[in-house]
Amino acid sequence: MTPETPETPEQLTTPTTPYQYDGEAGIGMCGIVGYIGRRDTAPLLLEGLQRLEYRGYDSAGIAIQSPGTGKAAGGLKTAKTKGRVRDLEDRLPKRFAGTAGIAHTRWATHGAPNDTNAHPHLDSAERVAVVHNGIIDNAADLRAKLAADGVTLVSETDTEVLAHLIAAAQAESLEARVQEALRHVEGTYGIAVLHADFPDRIVVARNGSPVVLGIGENEMFVASDVAALVSHTRQVVTLDDGEMATIKAGDYRTYTTEGSRTSSSPETVEYAAESYDLGGHDTYMHKEITEQADAVDRVLRGRIDDRFATVHLGGLNLDPREARAVRRVKILGCGTSYHAGLIGAQMIEELARIPADAEPASEFRYRDPVVDPDTLYIAVSQSGETYDALAAVQELKRKGARVLGVINVVGSAIAREADGGVYVHAGPEVCVVSTKCFTNTVVSFGLLALHLGRTRDLSVKDGKRIIEGLRRLPGQIAEILEQEPQIEKLAKEFADARSMLFIGRVRGYPVALEASLKLKEVSYIHAEAYPASELKHGPLALIEPAMPTVAIVPDDDLLEKNRAALEEIKARSGRILAVAHQEQEKADRTIVVPKNEDELDPILMGIPLQLLAYHTALALGRDIDKPRNLAKSVTVE
Repeated sequence: MTPETPETPEQLTTPTTPYQYDGEAGIGMCGIVGYIGRRDTAPLLLEGLQRLEYRGYDSAGIAIQSPGTGKAAGGLKTAKTKGRVRDLEDRLPKRFAGTAGIAHTRWATHGAPNDTNAHPHLDSAERVAVVHNGIIDNAADLRAKLAADGVTLVSETDTEVLAHLIAAAQAESLEARVQEALRHVEGTYGIAVLHADFPDRIVVARNGSPVVLGIGENEMFVASDVAALVSHTRQVVTLDDGEMATIKAGDYRTYTTEGSRTSSSPETVEYAAESYDLGGHDTYMHKEITEQADAVDRVLRGRIDDRFATVHLGGLNLDPREARAVRRVKILGCGTSYHAGLIGAQMIEELARIPADAEPASEFRYRDPVVDPDTLYIAVSQSGETYDALAAVQELKRKGARVLGVINVVGSAIAREADGGVYVHAGPEVCVVSTKCFTNTVVSFGLLALHLGRTRDLSVKDGKRIIEGLRRLPGQIAEILEQEPQIEKLAKEFADARSMLFIGRVRGYPVALEASLKLKEVSYIHAEAYPASELKHGPLALIEPAMPTVAIVPDDDLLEKNRAALEEIKARSGRILAVAHQEQEKADRTIVVPKNEDELDPILMGIPLQLLAYHTALALGRDIDKPRNLAKSVTVE
């Protein structure tokens, strides 16, 4: 995927810079930060780790190169701890100076979260320090071989083997030693390596887990996520899989794991450091919910073509003849992205009359799917780095399929793998729980469905109808957000529930799925979603006063069917909160949302339920931006 070329004067204001960051927008579940230059390293690394806290983690650590040069260098100093970055900061010795260092926030995969398993990991002589995102698949075999060679392993992690392999390598340069170690490794990694014998450099490598270089003046940075860099530089280089880099204070170079030089030019990060600040809000989740009107306006800007009642999506790389040849659409995503894909599939079927469905990417790649050359595959990922979605894309490409991406991050792995796609322009999303990126993704599917429809048989009249509906969305979102005080009161009413049921029919069912996911993610209340038509086939057994039901009840051709479902619940003394376009007599409470076109209504009906989840979690005292056990983007299997 490449950024879209502006086609109208209006589109010149659309974000089209070469690198755009979202934040699932984060990338990866652990965090890497590195620095080399003239400034004191530890405060910079701690600041970078704090920028990455939203990604989810359970321990943190730091290693710095003490002053000195070559073999006379003072060696490595490390500090690490289970807990938060603030706990790490409290644990740092008073004298912890250095001008090169690496740091990490860990989300446990191999071994429990504790001080020993925290990164960085060292070799036995404490001359090599490594931080690592990803999973080494053959770690057990490598650990056994190292132990047989007399190496004492102190942690339970897969990462520690890398430090010992690098230390054992016989090559002269640090770069060659890292390359030699990586030849033994199977799996995914984003790594940064510090070596006491090479104090003038940090060596990094990527295979399946993001690594970004930050270009400063007589200083260099490295991170797994540009959020850690933007307060110091907006010039970045994103490594490709199979690529490495050496950073020194004054320069950098990139090359493959086989040693061939590569050409990587710096790109400009669109968003400044202020984009990652709270901006007066108590949490990032609240900030990002309230940004949705502007975010939707941004994804629409410059793309609408009134003359032909269609939209311009310059990054699709799909000409009208190819679009008309598509016989089926398959959408792949995980979690929230999968739910957005369900709504997108419905839009494509309704507007373009192409059979479409959505499937979890994590399941698709394991069921030996039949890949049809007439099917258009669409991968959905906020970060563009989600491992299961990326692996599905790579498998599809191997089998000759055409794959588009619907993502938020320009230059991400899926963007580079896909044949084309749509950028959702949501802007940085810091909270682990996605809100504005979900909404913008669904709007992007609306644009894609309109585009496909107008290349086929969708009338000009219906094209104009959908365009007018899209244009109404930002104002209607703002109307819904004005109801926040009332929704906060409702959340307090329902916060005592042990479990909640979410129901909806056809267009409403994916909204129910996403609302259920939001509630369980951020409040830890058990919640599940069912099609309203399935109530008689099992879920009615659960209905009682202690288990509230949230019902999605749009004013469409299924309105009376949905009202009949409310009757069934009330007959069994169930409490009902309806999200509807008008007050529902059988509901105990109703959140009324503005009416749009039937096809676009799901975009609006999910927004009050984001606020409901937020205020329920707030009432329960949850850690809203960093829910337990979760990470912003899952870049391991």
